[in-house]
Amino acid sequence: MSFLSNSSTVHVEVRVKCLNLGLGDMRDRLEPALKTYVQSARNLPHNVPLIPTLPEEKSPLVENVLLECDSDGGQQINPSSHNKFRFHFYKLHPTNAGAGLFDESGNGDGIDSVIAAHHVLLPASQFEGLWENLIYESGLKEKLLKFALSALSFSQHQVDTNVIACNRLLLLHGPPGTGKTSLCKALTQKLAIRTQESYAYTHLVEINSHSLFSKWFSESGKLVARLFSKIAELVADRNNLVCVLIDEVESLAYARSAMSSNEPRDAMRVVNAVLTQLDDIKTCSNVLILATSNLAQTIDLAFLDRADIRQYIGLPGLPAIRSIYKSMLNELMSKGILQREDLETEDAEEGLLSNLAEMSSGLSGRTLRKLPLLAHTQYTSSQLYEENEKISLSDFLDAMRLALEQHLGEQRLLKLESLEQL
Repeated sequence: MSFLSNSSTVHVEVRVKCLNLGLGDMRDRLEPALKTYVQSARNLPHNVPLIPTLPEEKSPLVENVLLECDSDGGQQINPSSHNKFRFHFYKLHPTNAGAGLFDESGNGDGIDSVIAAHHVLLPASQFEGLWENLIYESGLKEKLLKFALSALSFSQHQVDTNVIACNRLLLLHGPPGTGKTSLCKALTQKLAIRTQESYAYTHLVEINSHSLFSKWFSESGKLVARLFSKIAELVADRNNLVCVLIDEVESLAYARSAMSSNEPRDAMRVVNAVLTQLDDIKTCSNVLILATSNLAQTIDLAFLDRADIRQYIGLPGLPAIRSIYKSMLNELMSKGILQREDLETEDAEEGLLSNLAEMSSGLSGRTLRKLPLLAHTQYTSSQLYEENEKISLSDFLDAMRLALEQHLGEQRLLKLESLEQL
């Protein structure tokens, strides 16, 4: 089955309950009813989870349905304008991140006991909803997903990499706090769902880069080799899709040209070992390598050259900031912390949300997502707060503005302290 689809395809991702039925049986029982439901609807939310109204005997089998269309970045999908539906049925695996196969304790060879990597079976419950809640410039996530599917498609068709370069290596780089690691994890979750019919299992192996430097001279290169040999055990089963995530890859692939004569030779051995292992593993068709970096300028050029795509992930622009704030406020409303109010109406009348977004320019997504908690702390410390009362939207936006001003003030003080130390 091809992983790729054209612009008129609507992807229908169906999360089913973990019953004794297999996914094939679930598909046979549910797809006709779901297709009828989707085709009969006039407008459906884009990239927003929904639970359909199915016949009574089928609805207990479905937990959630998500519709996505590659050509439509808007808020709604009109099924009548599309002529093709692709259904993806999946079950979530429980939270199971652990060392497992990658625990180096008790190896008995004198090398430090380390957890070289964490292993997660996908799709995993801890990553559910992550893709939808990551907000970037329009089309960025879809571009990365299309790249990954195209790279896997080339492998599936056994395209000769001596003729067409395809290392299946994706590098996300940019300032801290922009969600690069989360985006990689969300992407692997999405791949697990979209490639369900071609791969029985999808594994995420997150390499603990800092654990691969041993205090024993010359052993770090051996740790890298042993780690990749264990990854190769997973890759050996062609029913597995193995996604390898190397966070802060500059730790393992620091530019050799920038190493001084005083630099430990072990650091150079690690870079050489990583490059060798990447060249070896790319011969396997069921592997995708994802790497992140806050300091792309320090990465070895040979590693950069191997990356098929190098995507810069910058600080959010004004539309993305507004979307992040709206998603957080809607979450607080849905959980009963804020009063249920229309965000657009409030902003048209008072402009608090727009003002807050403009003040937040230049902040990372990580910082933005901390503000609601800080704002809640501000509000509950004031005279306005009454226990068990839902907070009005305007009052909470005022509290968010105060929390933001406090953060910006602390940021300025830190910069002044840094300048004084210089």
